[in-house]
Amino acid sequence: MSPNKEGPLLKALKDAVINFDSENIAALCQEYLDLGLDANKAVFDGLIPGMLEVGRLYEEQVYFIPEMLMCAETLYKGLEIFQPHMTSTIQNASGKILIGVVEGDVHDIGKNLVRMMFEISGYDVTDLGRDVPTELFFKEALKNDYDLVCMSSMMSTTMYEMKGLIKKLKEKKPDLKVMIGGSPVTKLHAIKWRADGYAPDAHKALAVVQQLLNTIKLIDEQRKRNL
Repeated sequence: MSPNKEGPLLKALKDAVINFDSENIAALCQEYLDLGLDANKAVFDGLIPGMLEVGRLYEEQVYFIPEMLMCAETLYKGLEIFQPHMTSTIQNASGKILIGVVEGDVHDIGKNLVRMMFEISGYDVTDLGRDVPTELFFKEALKNDYDLVCMSSMMSTTMYEMKGLIKKLKEKKPDLKVMIGGSPVTKLHAIKWRADGYAPDAHKALAVVQQLLNTIKLIDEQRKRNL
């Protein structure tokens, strides 16, 4: 272990994402791993803070769509290298999860990070991708025996797609758990729209999912005991 090198390397990973340095990101990631350092920390204290800064630069109109895409490409290169070395604090996770970005929204970086955390933890994840038509989301959620449906939106103009979709799902399948997230979405939206869970980021999403799916297991066990 080389903790004295960890700080500078985390900063270098963050800067590589901000500066869309896709040429050097692989070498930085490998150097970090060769030192025996924690891959989880590299992602959550290095790569992701870099992407958050990119988001800030985009909001302030310092960066535009082309820069955002190049930064995202750098981020994904790093994630691809670190993902096989990441570990989850959740043991023996089980459950089927459907995830996607609602119709009209093509921003999927946050959704991809959440999906990655679910997969690392052992959940069976079906990813519908981005800009998912509401009817497709609805049909897929009902067609298969999912334990949880996760919806994401990064735009205030598209997040209300979730409201209608949750209503339709709850009418057809009241026991199906739904979680929502994305930068314009708040816990208040989740409460108003009858979502079962809300998470502002990938770390929180994992904890919320664990809690929701544990609740489902407890309910199922109680039902079996009452039969």
